[in-house]
Parts: sequence; structure tokens; C-alpha cells
Amino acid sequence: MLQISQKIIIPDNEIEISAIRSQGAGGQNVNKVSTAIHLRFHIEASSLPAFYKQQLLKLNDRRITQEGVIVIKAQEHRSQEKNRQEALQRLQELIKSAVIMPQIRKPTKPTRSSQRKRLDSKTKRGQIKSTRKQVID
Repeated sequence: MLQISQKIIIPDNEIEISAIRSQGAGGQNVNKVSTAIHLRFHIEASSLPAFYKQQLLKLNDRRITQEGVIVIKAQEHRSQEKNRQEALQRLQELIKSAVIMPQIRKPTKPTRSSQRKRLDSKTKRGQIKSTRKQVID
């Protein structure tokens, strides 16, 4: 079971986990042991609430296929169990990040003092530049 929030839990039978061989250098261990984890989670077929499903499908993430399947590959650690935990943690973070709504920025007007400071600095700068001009007699 994967705990997303207090009320939302994903059962293990909805998450498909398979062990595969890791890529890259690593010697005999990489060639013999399947330590990498390939996790697949079908969004539409899951027991997630409809809002979660909509937000996940809206995401523009390379880990989500066009069919609505989240594919995560974890191969950083040497042990299969650590990679499994990392893949589940990544899935949990992805689902949580999809639901968090960014705060909408409220446009504000600059204060009078900030406007005055800006105009004063512009006039000072203009005076400095005017002293650089050639003096005509």
C-alpha cells in the first residue's frame, strides 16, 4: 500500500513492479543480478479520485505516456529493495505534486514612495550624464 494522503491509499495490486538489469558500468553484479526496478501505474484504472486522475493526465511529464501510464525506472542503488522504495517514493511525489495548486499572483500597484524613489534616481542619473557633455563657450 502506498500512502498519498490521510484518506488516499493506493493498493499494491494497482502498481506493477518488475525487476530488470541495471544499465551502465558496475562489473559482475550488474551483469548477474536484476537490481533495477521498472514501475508502471495506470492512472485511469486506479482507485484514485477523479480530481487526482485529471490533474495527473494534465501534467506534461515525460514519465506519463499517452495511454495514461506512469513509468518510473529506479536503478541508482545496488540493492533491489532500495530501488523499489525509491521508485514508490517517486510515484508518491509525482502524485502529490500534481494536486498542489500554485498560488495565483495578485497584481499590486507600486507605492508612492517607491515611484518617487525611482523618478529621483532617474533624474540623478540624467544629471550625471549631462555633466559628461562638452561645454560650448
